[in-house]
Order: sequence, then C-alpha cells, then structure tokens
Amino acid sequence: MPEYQAPKGTFDVLPPESARYERLVAAFAGRAERAGYGLVIGPMFEDVGVFQRVGEGTDIVRKEMYDFEDKGGRRIALRPESTASVVRAYVQHRPVTPWKVWYVSPHFRYENPQAGRFRQHHSLGAEVLGTEDPDVDVEMIALAWRFYEDLGVTRLRLDLTSLGDDVCRPPYRQLLIEFLRGQTLCDEHRERFEENPLRVLDCKKPVCVEATKDAPVQVDNLCEPCTEHFDAVKAGLDALGVPYTLNKRLVRGLDYYTRTTFEFAAEALPATQNAAGGGGRYDKLTEELGGPPTPAIGFGLGIERILIVCDAEDTFAGPESRLDVFIIDTTGDRKALAVADELRNAGVRADRAFDGRSFKAQMKQAQRSAARFALVIEPDGWQLRTLTEKGEPETVDPATVVDHVRKRLYP
Repeated sequence: MPEYQAPKGTFDVLPPESARYERLVAAFAGRAERAGYGLVIGPMFEDVGVFQRVGEGTDIVRKEMYDFEDKGGRRIALRPESTASVVRAYVQHRPVTPWKVWYVSPHFRYENPQAGRFRQHHSLGAEVLGTEDPDVDVEMIALAWRFYEDLGVTRLRLDLTSLGDDVCRPPYRQLLIEFLRGQTLCDEHRERFEENPLRVLDCKKPVCVEATKDAPVQVDNLCEPCTEHFDAVKAGLDALGVPYTLNKRLVRGLDYYTRTTFEFAAEALPATQNAAGGGGRYDKLTEELGGPPTPAIGFGLGIERILIVCDAEDTFAGPESRLDVFIIDTTGDRKALAVADELRNAGVRADRAFDGRSFKAQMKQAQRSAARFALVIEPDGWQLRTLTEKGEPETVDPATVVDHVRKRLYP
C-alpha cells in the first residue's frame, strides 16, 4: 500500500471517468448560458463569518466546516457551499441586477463519508440576485429540471414548498414550538428544538417522524403576499409542464431560505439516498452579509450525486473514446510529431506512441486507446486503418492526410 493516499472522504477522478465530469459541466454551462447566466469564479476559502451567516444552528456551521487560523491570524473556512460566497461577491462588487450567474465549485464538509457524500465534493449551481419576481423562481427550477432531462434522467421528483418570510414565519415558528413541547423527540432535538424547530420536521429518526406527523406546517400558515407568490410559482411550473409534488414537510439544511424552496429526488435510488439537489429563495442573506436588501434565489447540484443518479438509470455514459486517430510510426524520425500537431490544429483528437516502440507494441496501444482509426506511417507509405470495425487499409497521401482523415471522420 502506498505511503500517501487521498485523505479520507476524498477521491481522485482519473481518465476515462473524468471525461464524464467534463461533459457534465459542459452540458450545464450550455443550458445556463442559453438562459443568460454567466460563470462566476470565487475563492475556495473565505472569512469564516461569510459562512456563519448561513445559520449557526445548521450542521454545516456547527460540525462540518473546515475552519482554521491562517498565518496572518485570520479565521478562514474552506467553502462548504457556494451561495454565501456568491452573495459576498455581489455585496463586494455590486453588479447590475438582476445578476444571473452559474458556478462549478469544490465544496468541503467534515462529515462521515458515505455513498454520494464526501468531505470534498463538487457542485454545479446557479443564482439570481436582484428580483423577487416569481417567474425567476420558475426559471430557476426549470433550469435544473431541464438539465436533468438533458442527461436522460426520467425518474425525478420535484418537491416544492414555501417557507414564508419575516412576516409569517415568526408566528408559525412559535406555533410549531408550542406543538413540539408536548411531543417525545429524539436525543438530538429533545433539548434543542426551540433553537431551530424546523429541523425537527426534517429529522429522519422514527421518534421524530411519529411526533411530527400532525405538526403544523409553514405552507398552511403563509401571509397573503407569500401565498400569492407561491401560487404564481406553481402556475408558472404548470405552464412550462414541469411536474411537482407539494411537500409540506420540506425543510432545507440551511437557515437562510425564504419563500420558494425545492428539492429533487431520484426515484431510481433508495429513499434514504435519493437526494439529487435543491435550492430556494434567500431574500435576507444579502443584508446579513452587509449588502442592501436584495431578493435572491439559487440551487446547487452535486456532481458526484448527479452521476450516481445517471448510473441508476443507465444514462449519460462516458465517451467510448477520447481519440479519433492514433498515430503509429515505424520510420524513426519526427513524422508522427509533425502530423499529430497538424491533426490537432485541425480539430482532430490525435495521439501517438513514444519511446521507439515496435509496430506490434504501438498497434496494441492504439487498440487500447479505442481510437476510431490508426494512421500507420511506414517507410514505404502511409495507411489509415479502422480500429472500431472491419475494413481494408486505405492508402493516404502525406500531403493531404489532414483532409483525408477529416473526410473519414465527418463524411
């Protein structure tokens, strides 16, 4: 066993699996950019206060953050999620609103590693700051839903609710606390439920599930503006043909959510492991980070989780090959070096053997590469041979090799 290995809860992504990551990010980028979202790139670490604003009562802040003191004595945290970082960037730079951005980012959480949950994982997401229009909520949800459609995922459930606002949430919170005072709860929530009573609704332990089966829910206790907003979101999803399930018990794991809140569940996976991303409104977070009042909404989708969902439905497989042509050269000069450069400059994916290997060894390497063609350079002539199907070798003129290869690749 090697002396050094990837730390617990982390992993290496090697070719060819890494090609799926590339294709996944490209698919998300294409859909997001067609909707007017631009890429935002921020630092992997922030002042710990940026993330403490997401909620001192959340596990991310209390248990899971990688935080430390740097050499300048500053308290720093590795990014456990991206929304707070995006909001910090908005407050710092004040771009024109509505500000529509997407990101691809590593996240770090000190938690017990399990299927689809790692101490370093990677997320795709999108955020819109500067508008409270419910149509933006619809656009955001549809963006994630259509992305899953692009990947070929069909067994997906959208859970939807509203968590209210500063007007209707406080009285509901008190109503829930009064209800929970008369219930038997799990050890984690028995003494602390008043700090964050909504967390009890999200608890999966049987005792809490049973205790809260008749608990009041926020979506039944909305103020009139929140009701109107939520009704508009549902009508917009209906208009786009995006199906949803009203989940009155839905509670996201971060405290900054307001109004529209949603999650995706992969029905091809066991219920305990079917989380496939989610998000919602966070209309107060910008103020908490020192900015002006700014309504906002966003979502995040874990890349590793997405790929598990795709595998469960046997969709979005990795590419069969990373190459179009593998060059085999037995002449001993630099012809392979030159023609590889010409092909690559013409948009052809080309590779070659090194170290002066024999023809037989080079041909084995070409077959392992799964390239479509082998370009064989020998002293008495050049040939193009198919590797993925039967066929006779074709004589190739070195002067027109690029055009010849492109015509075979793109007839």
